[in-house]
Amino acid sequence: MPTNKNAAIRYQTLDKCFRDRRHRYYIDDLIDACEEALEYYNGTGGVSRRQIFEDIKFMESETGWSIPLERKKDGKKVYYRYEDSDFSINQQPLTDEEAQQLQTVILTLGRFRGLPSNEWVEEVISNLEWRFNLKGNNENIIGFEQNPNLKGLEFLSDVIDAASNHQVLRIEYHNYKNGGKDISYIIHPYYVKQYNNRWFLFGHVDGRDDITNLALDRIVSMTVASDVSFIPNDSTDFEHYFDDVVGVTVPHSEPITIELQLSEKRFMYVVSKPLHHTQKTIDENNHIISIRVIPNRELDQQILSYGADLEVLAPDAYRCHIQKIIEENYKKYFPVQDGCTRRE
Repeated sequence: MPTNKNAAIRYQTLDKCFRDRRHRYYIDDLIDACEEALEYYNGTGGVSRRQIFEDIKFMESETGWSIPLERKKDGKKVYYRYEDSDFSINQQPLTDEEAQQLQTVILTLGRFRGLPSNEWVEEVISNLEWRFNLKGNNENIIGFEQNPNLKGLEFLSDVIDAASNHQVLRIEYHNYKNGGKDISYIIHPYYVKQYNNRWFLFGHVDGRDDITNLALDRIVSMTVASDVSFIPNDSTDFEHYFDDVVGVTVPHSEPITIELQLSEKRFMYVVSKPLHHTQKTIDENNHIISIRVIPNRELDQQILSYGADLEVLAPDAYRCHIQKIIEENYKKYFPVQDGCTRRE
């Protein structure tokens, strides 16, 4: 079956129109209905007459749903409806292609069975297998990076539920920067993100203006603050919130262009797996790339993870920052003279 989102919206809209016996849907009415649905779900319209005819042709075909469509004449015009008003494309058996795709989904979800706070996965898989008479392949052919012993996983499902249901959370949080003391937060949860095999909650904390980031593995306890009204997220677009950073820490500064030189043996690996979506190759012969990001702890960690295979060339301030980290580490093993050096 086609997986295009706009096409799926049009098919569902046409199906609804064809089942409606209270109204007569002429071609222009079908176009209007599809445009209205696309505008509602996607914020875009623009459906042509030709597109609707092609959609109808597909829905009538064996590749589609073999819909029993009538074309009823009304003077010089024609309106469309199902011969059987109880018919719906949503009640038809799966095609072979759909069944194969669904089995792949079940297989993928199956890798999360048994993890703490993932009881919902078992329920979803069981319902899919029962409803569509499918049985997931028990052969283990997919591996995910998982840490089932990570602290905080028991809070994941409740955090997701709270964000979905607009429930405020009262969290006791262990802060390493505060002498190891626990801190109480009232947070309005907006978004959950995984990075480096850890989960992070983003939301508005009472008394703060900025988005706050809390690691789930540092949560000591959590309850729903039913006495606090939820403050909706009207300003932060999390789809693009992390565009300028590596990881989950978003400092209040502007992105800078960082030039990096890689060893010959590492260059193609980094080209095939970019450090950031802004990565560009500056000099292929000398293995120099650039990224445009806001520096943060996660970027430092990633750059340092390459060891001698990566050198920061520019800007001088960030090169000096990385050099200081390396010097401090080097002092643990060998004496070293303090001071940054700029690349000549």
